Amino acid sequence: MEYSVIQVALVFIVTFIAAIDQFSFLESLYQPIVTGMVIGLILGDVQTGLIVGGTYQLMTIGNMPIGGAQPPNAVVGGIMAATLAISLDLDPNAAVAMAIPFSLLGQYGVTLIFTIMSPLMSKCDQYAAEANPKGIEHINYLAMCLLGLIFGVVVTLFFIGGATMGQAVVDAIPAWLSGGLSAAGGMMRFVGFAILLKFMMTRDMWGFYFMGFGLALVVANIPALATPALLILAFIGFGIAFWDFQQQTELKGAVATTDGGEEDGI
Repeated sequence: MEYSVIQVALVFIVTFIAAIDQFSFLESLYQPIVTGMVIGLILGDVQTGLIVGGTYQLMTIGNMPIGGAQPPNAVVGGIMAATLAISLDLDPNAAVAMAIPFSLLGQYGVTLIFTIMSPLMSKCDQYAAEANPKGIEHINYLAMCLLGLIFGVVVTLFFIGGATMGQAVVDAIPAWLSGGLSAAGGMMRFVGFAILLKFMMTRDMWGFYFMGFGLALVVANIPALATPALLILAFIGFGIAFWDFQQQTELKGAVATTDGGEEDGI
Protein backbone atom coordinates (compact mmCIF):
# COMPACT_ATOMS: atom_id res chain seq x y z
CA MET A 1 0.00 0.00 0.00
CA GLU A 2 1.38 3.39 -0.99
CA TYR A 3 1.08 6.54 1.08
CA SER A 4 1.69 10.16 0.14
CA VAL A 5 4.52 12.35 1.39
CA ILE A 6 1.97 14.35 3.39
CA GLN A 7 0.82 11.23 5.24
CA VAL A 8 4.40 10.25 6.04
CA ALA A 9 5.12 13.79 7.27
CA LEU A 10 1.99 13.77 9.43
CA VAL A 11 3.01 10.45 11.00
CA PHE A 12 6.39 12.00 11.84
CA ILE A 13 4.76 15.12 13.32
CA VAL A 14 2.32 13.10 15.43
CA THR A 15 5.17 10.95 16.75
CA PHE A 16 7.30 14.04 17.46
CA ILE A 17 4.50 15.70 19.46
CA ALA A 18 3.55 12.50 21.30
CA ALA A 19 7.17 11.90 22.31
CA ILE A 20 7.38 15.35 23.90
CA ASP A 21 3.94 15.00 25.47
CA GLN A 22 5.11 11.90 27.31
CA PHE A 23 7.08 14.13 29.71
CA SER A 24 5.67 17.61 28.96
CA PHE A 25 2.52 19.25 27.53
CA LEU A 26 -0.66 17.50 28.72
CA GLU A 27 0.99 14.11 29.37
CA SER A 28 -2.10 12.45 27.89
CA LEU A 29 -1.87 12.94 24.12
CA TYR A 30 0.79 10.24 23.88
CA GLN A 31 -1.58 7.52 25.13
CA PRO A 32 -2.06 4.74 22.53
CA ILE A 33 -5.85 5.19 22.51
CA VAL A 34 -5.26 8.78 21.28
CA THR A 35 -2.36 8.17 18.90
CA GLY A 36 -4.11 5.11 17.43
CA MET A 37 -7.12 7.22 16.48
CA VAL A 38 -4.95 10.00 15.02
CA ILE A 39 -2.85 7.55 12.99
CA GLY A 40 -6.07 5.95 11.78
CA LEU A 41 -7.32 9.35 10.61
CA ILE A 42 -4.05 10.00 8.76
CA LEU A 43 -3.91 6.59 7.08
CA GLY A 44 -7.63 6.38 6.34
CA ASP A 45 -8.74 3.62 8.73
CA VAL A 46 -10.00 5.11 11.98
CA GLN A 47 -11.74 1.94 13.13
CA THR A 48 -8.57 -0.16 12.99
CA GLY A 49 -6.62 2.66 14.64
CA LEU A 50 -9.07 2.78 17.54
CA ILE A 51 -9.11 -1.00 17.96
CA VAL A 52 -5.32 -1.23 17.98
CA GLY A 53 -4.96 1.84 20.19
CA GLY A 54 -7.46 0.51 22.71
CA THR A 55 -5.80 -2.90 22.77
CA TYR A 56 -2.35 -1.41 23.25
CA GLN A 57 -3.70 0.96 25.90
CA LEU A 58 -4.96 -1.96 27.97
CA MET A 59 -1.61 -3.70 27.59
CA THR A 60 0.33 -0.70 28.93
CA ILE A 61 -2.22 0.57 31.44
CA GLY A 62 -0.23 -0.82 34.37
CA ASN A 63 3.19 0.38 33.13
CA MET A 64 4.73 3.19 35.14
CA PRO A 65 8.28 4.59 34.91
CA ILE A 66 9.93 4.71 38.31
CA GLY A 67 13.01 6.92 38.52
CA GLY A 68 15.42 6.01 35.75
CA ALA A 69 13.72 2.66 35.05
CA GLN A 70 11.69 2.89 31.85
CA PRO A 71 9.04 0.40 30.72
CA PRO A 72 8.62 -0.42 27.01
CA ASN A 73 7.67 2.87 25.42
CA ALA A 74 3.97 3.41 24.73
CA VAL A 75 4.54 6.16 22.15
CA VAL A 76 6.63 4.17 19.67
CA GLY A 77 4.84 0.90 20.40
CA GLY A 78 1.34 2.34 20.08
CA ILE A 79 2.01 4.24 16.86
CA MET A 80 3.89 1.35 15.27
CA ALA A 81 1.08 -1.05 16.19
CA ALA A 82 -1.45 1.19 14.42
CA THR A 83 0.75 1.71 11.34
CA LEU A 84 1.53 -2.01 11.07
CA ALA A 85 -2.13 -3.01 11.38
CA ILE A 86 -3.28 -0.49 8.76
CA SER A 87 -0.40 -0.54 6.27
CA LEU A 88 0.08 -4.32 6.33
CA ASP A 89 -3.59 -5.18 6.87
CA LEU A 90 -2.70 -7.24 9.93
CA ASP A 91 -4.94 -8.57 12.64
CA PRO A 92 -4.97 -5.93 15.44
CA ASN A 93 -3.78 -8.42 18.05
CA ALA A 94 -0.91 -9.55 15.82
CA ALA A 95 0.05 -5.92 15.17
CA VAL A 96 0.17 -5.24 18.91
CA ALA A 97 2.49 -8.20 19.45
CA MET A 98 4.73 -7.19 16.53
CA ALA A 99 5.03 -3.64 17.90
CA ILE A 100 6.61 -4.73 21.19
CA PRO A 101 10.20 -4.79 19.79
CA PHE A 102 9.66 -1.22 18.54
CA SER A 103 8.50 -0.17 22.00
CA LEU A 104 11.83 -1.45 23.32
CA LEU A 105 13.59 0.85 20.84
CA GLY A 106 11.59 3.71 22.34
CA GLN A 107 12.64 2.60 25.80
CA TYR A 108 16.31 2.68 24.73
CA GLY A 109 15.73 6.11 23.15
CA VAL A 110 14.42 7.57 26.42
CA THR A 111 17.35 6.06 28.33
CA LEU A 112 19.76 7.53 25.77
CA ILE A 113 18.26 11.01 26.18
CA PHE A 114 18.47 10.74 29.97
CA THR A 115 22.11 9.72 29.65
CA ILE A 116 22.94 12.60 27.29
CA MET A 117 21.15 15.22 29.38
CA SER A 118 22.48 14.07 32.75
CA PRO A 119 25.85 15.92 32.45
CA LEU A 120 23.96 19.10 31.49
CA MET A 121 22.19 19.24 34.85
CA SER A 122 25.24 20.95 36.34
CA LYS A 123 24.79 23.62 33.68
CA CYS A 124 21.18 24.03 34.83
CA ASP A 125 22.46 24.50 38.39
CA GLN A 126 24.78 27.21 37.10
CA TYR A 127 21.92 28.95 35.26
CA ALA A 128 19.79 28.75 38.41
CA ALA A 129 22.58 30.34 40.49
CA GLU A 130 22.84 33.08 37.86
CA ALA A 131 19.04 33.59 37.89
CA ASN A 132 18.97 32.74 34.18
CA PRO A 133 15.70 30.86 33.51
CA LYS A 134 16.16 31.22 29.74
CA GLY A 135 19.24 29.00 29.85
CA ILE A 136 17.30 26.29 31.71
CA GLU A 137 14.46 26.59 29.20
CA HIS A 138 16.86 26.12 26.28
CA ILE A 139 18.25 22.91 27.80
CA ASN A 140 14.72 21.58 28.33
CA TYR A 141 13.78 22.46 24.74
CA LEU A 142 16.91 20.68 23.53
CA ALA A 143 15.93 17.49 25.38
CA MET A 144 12.37 17.66 24.02
CA CYS A 145 13.51 18.12 20.44
CA LEU A 146 16.08 15.32 20.65
CA LEU A 147 13.52 12.89 22.05
CA GLY A 148 10.91 13.85 19.45
CA LEU A 149 13.47 13.55 16.67
CA ILE A 150 14.63 10.07 17.74
CA PHE A 151 11.09 8.76 18.04
CA GLY A 152 9.98 10.42 14.81
CA VAL A 153 12.88 9.01 12.79
CA VAL A 154 12.43 5.47 14.17
CA VAL A 155 8.69 5.37 13.49
CA THR A 156 8.92 7.05 10.07
CA LEU A 157 11.68 4.79 8.78
CA PHE A 158 9.92 1.60 9.80
CA PHE A 159 6.60 2.94 8.53
CA ILE A 160 8.07 3.67 5.11
CA GLY A 161 9.81 0.30 5.02
CA GLY A 162 6.63 -1.53 6.03
CA ALA A 163 4.50 0.35 3.51
CA THR A 164 7.02 -0.29 0.73
CA MET A 165 7.48 -4.01 1.36
CA GLY A 166 4.05 -4.57 2.89
CA GLN A 167 2.76 -7.56 0.94
CA ALA A 168 6.15 -9.25 0.90
CA VAL A 169 6.37 -8.93 4.69
CA VAL A 170 2.88 -10.35 5.19
CA ASP A 171 3.52 -13.25 2.82
CA ALA A 172 6.79 -14.06 4.59
CA ILE A 173 5.01 -14.58 7.93
CA PRO A 174 4.03 -18.26 8.29
CA ALA A 175 0.50 -19.05 9.42
CA TRP A 176 1.62 -20.58 12.72
CA LEU A 177 3.61 -17.45 13.60
CA SER A 178 0.76 -15.14 12.63
CA GLY A 179 -1.63 -17.16 14.78
CA GLY A 180 0.81 -17.10 17.68
CA LEU A 181 1.25 -13.34 17.42
CA SER A 182 -2.53 -12.85 17.39
CA ALA A 183 -2.92 -15.02 20.48
CA ALA A 184 -0.07 -13.26 22.29
CA GLY A 185 -1.39 -9.81 21.37
CA GLY A 186 -4.86 -10.74 22.56
CA MET A 187 -3.46 -11.96 25.86
CA MET A 188 -1.42 -8.81 26.47
CA ARG A 189 -4.45 -6.67 27.31
CA PHE A 190 -5.34 -8.98 30.19
CA VAL A 191 -1.75 -9.00 31.43
CA GLY A 192 -1.68 -5.20 31.45
CA PHE A 193 -4.95 -4.96 33.35
CA ALA A 194 -3.78 -7.60 35.83
CA ILE A 195 -0.65 -5.54 36.54
CA LEU A 196 -2.83 -2.49 37.19
CA LEU A 197 -5.04 -4.46 39.57
CA LYS A 198 -2.00 -5.75 41.43
CA PHE A 199 -0.93 -2.19 42.25
CA MET A 200 -4.30 -0.53 42.77
CA MET A 201 -6.69 -3.09 44.22
CA THR A 202 -7.42 -3.09 47.94
CA ARG A 203 -10.04 -4.98 49.91
CA ASP A 204 -12.39 -2.00 49.65
CA MET A 205 -12.20 -1.97 45.83
CA TRP A 206 -13.01 -5.60 45.03
CA GLY A 207 -16.74 -4.98 45.38
CA PHE A 208 -16.65 -2.27 42.71
CA TYR A 209 -14.58 -4.51 40.47
CA PHE A 210 -17.03 -7.41 40.53
CA MET A 211 -20.00 -5.06 40.25
CA GLY A 212 -18.51 -3.49 37.13
CA PHE A 213 -17.70 -6.89 35.69
CA GLY A 214 -21.27 -8.05 36.27
CA LEU A 215 -22.74 -4.88 34.75
CA ALA A 216 -20.56 -5.32 31.66
CA LEU A 217 -21.84 -8.87 31.16
CA VAL A 218 -25.48 -7.85 31.67
CA VAL A 219 -25.37 -4.82 29.37
CA ALA A 220 -23.41 -6.61 26.64
CA ASN A 221 -26.00 -9.42 26.50
CA ILE A 222 -29.03 -7.14 26.17
CA PRO A 223 -29.54 -6.49 22.41
CA ALA A 224 -31.14 -3.09 22.99
CA LEU A 225 -28.07 -1.93 24.93
CA ALA A 226 -25.38 -3.71 22.89
CA THR A 227 -24.45 -0.71 20.73
CA PRO A 228 -24.20 2.02 23.40
CA ALA A 229 -22.98 -0.45 26.05
CA LEU A 230 -19.54 1.12 26.44
CA LEU A 231 -20.99 4.62 26.86
CA ILE A 232 -23.56 3.41 29.39
CA LEU A 233 -20.90 1.61 31.41
CA ALA A 234 -18.69 4.71 31.28
CA PHE A 235 -21.48 6.83 32.79
CA ILE A 236 -22.15 4.21 35.46
CA GLY A 237 -18.44 4.01 36.29
CA PHE A 238 -18.14 7.79 36.44
CA GLY A 239 -21.15 8.01 38.75
CA ILE A 240 -19.74 5.42 41.14
CA ALA A 241 -16.28 7.04 41.10
CA PHE A 242 -17.77 10.49 41.74
CA TRP A 243 -19.89 9.16 44.60
CA ASP A 244 -16.86 7.47 46.15
CA PHE A 245 -14.84 10.67 45.79
CA GLN A 246 -17.54 12.67 47.58
CA GLN A 247 -17.75 10.11 50.37
CA GLN A 248 -13.99 10.14 50.87
CA THR A 249 -13.91 13.95 50.84
CA GLU A 250 -16.71 14.22 53.42
CA LEU A 251 -15.02 11.59 55.59
CA LYS A 252 -11.71 13.44 55.54
CA GLY A 253 -13.50 16.71 56.33
CA ALA A 254 -15.29 15.10 59.27
CA VAL A 255 -12.02 13.72 60.63
CA ALA A 256 -10.36 17.12 60.27
CA THR A 257 -13.14 18.93 62.18
CA THR A 258 -13.12 16.41 65.06
CA ASP A 259 -9.36 16.19 65.35
CA GLY A 260 -9.17 18.39 68.40
CA GLY A 261 -7.99 21.96 68.82
CA GLU A 262 -6.87 24.56 71.27
CA GLU A 263 -10.26 24.90 72.97
CA ASP A 264 -10.43 21.26 74.15
CA GLY A 265 -6.99 21.28 75.68
CA ILE A 266 -5.44 18.73 73.32
